[in-house]
Amino acid sequence: MKLTGFTNYALRSLQLAALRSPELVRVDDVVRVHGLARPHIVKIVHELGKGGYLDTVRGRGGGFRLGRPAEEIVIGDVVRLTEGPMDVVECFDPERNTCPLIGICRLSRALREATDAFMAVLDDLTVADIAGNRRELLDRIAPLQAGIVRPKRAQA
Repeated sequence: MKLTGFTNYALRSLQLAALRSPELVRVDDVVRVHGLARPHIVKIVHELGKGGYLDTVRGRGGGFRLGRPAEEIVIGDVVRLTEGPMDVVECFDPERNTCPLIGICRLSRALREATDAFMAVLDDLTVADIAGNRRELLDRIAPLQAGIVRPKRAQA
């Protein structure tokens, strides 16, 4: 399974909000830490706000914070919001399926099971879990936030 960069940085934005809670996080903080374009982060924050995962404060001195307790934000739910349907193969979508093997294909069944197992792991994980090593995470991002070091594109 591969998640989009949008999902990865949505999760990173939630993680940073949990680390800074209850303070506001600025979009520019996320941009500095992860080395992304500001419009990309603005779009992510907007989407997470619409989904109720973030509360946003507009204007000078604005930013965002978690919209609910970190323990209540399930990573699998965020992935579903940002990725949409997890149709790994065409036959998972009955409206677009053209495969003549639907219903008898063992490969399709195995891929469905693999997708379900992947999502089950994410459904057992919360934002509180991914921010649980708070001190280590804050120590690692401190130089990035200060602009001392350029971030390396890390794998999720």
